[in-house]
Amino acid sequence: MAKLPGKKKGQQFFDPLATTKEKKKGAKLRRTGRVSTKIVTRFTTQLATLQEAGLPIVRSLRILEGQLPAGAMKSVAGGVAEDVEGGASLSEALAKHPGAFDNLYVHMVRAGEAGGLLDTVLRRLADLKEKVERLRTQVRGALIYPIFVMIFAVAVILFITAVVVPQFKKIFEDLGSDQLPRVTQILLGVSEFLQSYWWSLVLLPIAFWGIFRLVRRSPGGKLMTDRWGLKFPRFGSINRKNKVARVGRTLGTLVNSGVPLLEALDITRNTVGNSVMENALDKVRSAVKEGEGIAEPMGETRQFDDMVVNMVAVGEETGELDNMLLRVADTYEYEVDIEVQGLVKLLEPLLIIFVGGAVAFILFAVFLPLLEIIQKLGSQ
Repeated sequence: MAKLPGKKKGQQFFDPLATTKEKKKGAKLRRTGRVSTKIVTRFTTQLATLQEAGLPIVRSLRILEGQLPAGAMKSVAGGVAEDVEGGASLSEALAKHPGAFDNLYVHMVRAGEAGGLLDTVLRRLADLKEKVERLRTQVRGALIYPIFVMIFAVAVILFITAVVVPQFKKIFEDLGSDQLPRVTQILLGVSEFLQSYWWSLVLLPIAFWGIFRLVRRSPGGKLMTDRWGLKFPRFGSINRKNKVARVGRTLGTLVNSGVPLLEALDITRNTVGNSVMENALDKVRSAVKEGEGIAEPMGETRQFDDMVVNMVAVGEETGELDNMLLRVADTYEYEVDIEVQGLVKLLEPLLIIFVGGAVAFILFAVFLPLLEIIQKLGSQ
């Protein structure tokens, strides 16, 4: 198998053009499907590196196809390479695979092709996707621990209530159900419910999730849940700042890559992932289309705070709108990271209080009647 000339030590780029047999093998493995953002990000970074090295685009795509494992991305890379070999532009070839390359990706590549800066645009795309993926990973990673602890604690409490507590039931019956303390009667009632209707613990979350997804299928329901997601205490603030950071990062990168502002607003609107922010960007786009600036309509939507509006206004005045938008993204990504860390620190003591309270309740309910039995035996 032929290796790429001049490769650095430790890198393993393989060229599938070296043999016809490997090329046919790659074609057999091709299949369509959705590709994860992480894989697309890695693919973009490697493609940018190869383009910066001066390799032809088809050769770069074939090299990446050869080193990709069998799967959807290998099929996509092969399909893109074939289309480009057939005379299509890279952006046209990428547009045929929306499961891997969204509108943002395609439009940025198209702008890079028009300006003769494809390698630069691919590098910006790689940086954009890496930063977005890093922020998403930070938020998810920070919340995984408290969520796991909560699920584990609830599971243990339910196990004790449904399995351990019934073992004491016969002892409690000797006292007479009417003589049991109220707290013990409540615990036994919960235990009996869990034994008889344990399936509800599985069915209710599934039903809730199904209803939630059903509500979000309608435009009104999606708008309502998205608005609620931006107003929910603590989580809403993190969500809003995350969306503002995404708007700044995406719009700034598009403008910096030479995409016209109206088109950049359209693409940003379609990638923000929140109906409230989408409506706000629609209003901004309408104002810009009529000849207005971008800062004032952003402020009128009330979805962007004064700092964002002022930074955008300064960017318009100085002709550095793209740089100001990227600075907004940097600022808000940092604030999201700080708020997530603060939320985790807040959740940890709340979890301790919840678990400790539940365990204390169970112990109190179980041992209170046992103490009464001991006292009765002692008096006899």
